Amino acid sequence: MRNNPRDWRIEDLKVLANHFGIAHRQHGTNHVTFRHSEPGILLSVPAARPIKPVYVRRFLALIDAKEDTQ
Repeated sequence: MRNNPRDWRIEDLKVLANHFGIAHRQHGTNHVTFRHSEPGILLSVPAARPIKPVYVRRFLALIDAKEDTQ
């Protein structure tokens, strides 16, 4: 993902979020919200395919922040 932030799907991000213990939700919208355990740290990602690289990089930063707090 870090080497190639292109051509990822929202399902891929959900699988990784589950693996790293990051909560996510999608209630009838075209965005998925990923929530860090720290209050106020959210990332909203459009569910369009493929996901733009900027959102993949932000998601990776969320994973890094999650790993730093553990």
